[in-house]
Amino acid sequence: MVLSIGVKELLEELKSIRRDLHRIPELGFEEYKTSQYIANYLQSLDVNYEAQVLKTGVIAYFKGKNPQRTYCFRADMDALGMEEQNDIQFKSIHSCKMHGCGHDGHMAILLGFAKFLSKHMERLNDNIVLLFQPAEEGPGGAEPILKEGFLKKYGVEEIYGLHLFPGIDEGKIGIRPGSMMSQNGEFDILVKGQSAHGAMPHIGVDSIIIVSEMVLGMQSIISRSINPISPAVLTIGRLEAGEKRNIIAKKGILEGTIRTFSQEEYDRIKNRMMDFKRGLEASYQCEIEMIFRDMYPTVYNDEILTEKFIVAQEKSAIEIIDPIMLAEDFAFYQKEIPGVFFFLGTKNEEKGFVHPLHNGQFNFDEKVLGDGLQSFINLLEYRGSLKI
Repeated sequence: MVLSIGVKELLEELKSIRRDLHRIPELGFEEYKTSQYIANYLQSLDVNYEAQVLKTGVIAYFKGKNPQRTYCFRADMDALGMEEQNDIQFKSIHSCKMHGCGHDGHMAILLGFAKFLSKHMERLNDNIVLLFQPAEEGPGGAEPILKEGFLKKYGVEEIYGLHLFPGIDEGKIGIRPGSMMSQNGEFDILVKGQSAHGAMPHIGVDSIIIVSEMVLGMQSIISRSINPISPAVLTIGRLEAGEKRNIIAKKGILEGTIRTFSQEEYDRIKNRMMDFKRGLEASYQCEIEMIFRDMYPTVYNDEILTEKFIVAQEKSAIEIIDPIMLAEDFAFYQKEIPGVFFFLGTKNEEKGFVHPLHNGQFNFDEKVLGDGLQSFINLLEYRGSLKI
């Protein structure tokens, strides 16, 4: 993407901001150092802002000269509970915490956007809200932001967000109108069997047998109960059972996730899982507890706004992607406010930036931060909200 002079001038600062934030990763609703860093930076720009939004969030506000609409641009703030494996000078200083999902880059882009706007207020026609949101990774900060009325307070009419993404080439914008990212939920299953000596299995109830049937059998829910042209995933990612080699396992634990693009299919999967549970309870005379946690809805890009966003960018930078089964709490905003979410590619095989999100070696070339900032500026200029 061709960068404007104003963005080029900010590249080194974007890099510095990202590295500062990368050193101090914090978990959801615990982003106190991060919040203070953001507030201090905005204060240095003499920008209007509100701190302690849900305790750690921050909102900056720019009033246009002749406002016709109010845009919101969002960056998530929280890190992951994992150990960083990168050998870099700006490595995380917090044990078992890492910005392994690119949120440090998202915040750097938005702070760079704040500086750009502060230097070009004479060009700004419409109102701009910059939302630094806590706890995207969990339990989710977007829904309480809405419930507390923060976006209504600022009169937000359109909302935009991005995510660094190593699945597409560096600097490319991955986007699609309509459903882009899946609805998701989590489930926990506890099988309560009966312990016995391994030599006398007939007097016990073997939870290992039961959880094994669940792992294999529940896959038939996707293959036989869901329309084959409707994307759906049921993944069991954790299984724990047994005490010793010669003891019939008293209990078994399964943990997993459900992902779909349809509420109807999502509900059908949960109902079929309950049917499967009842059948096993009857077959094995055991008790099975099944707990569901509905998480984020589908990321659904407003078709009209998405088309405008695409037209505003360089044609060569746009990559229309297939829907992806990842999930994002940005979806909550889109249920109430028309919005657009897109990926900013970071994949660079020559430099080794190929590791996936939520990986201890995830990293990227900070030059892509300029591309993210430029995409926001391009949108405002195309819409006439920022005079060219």
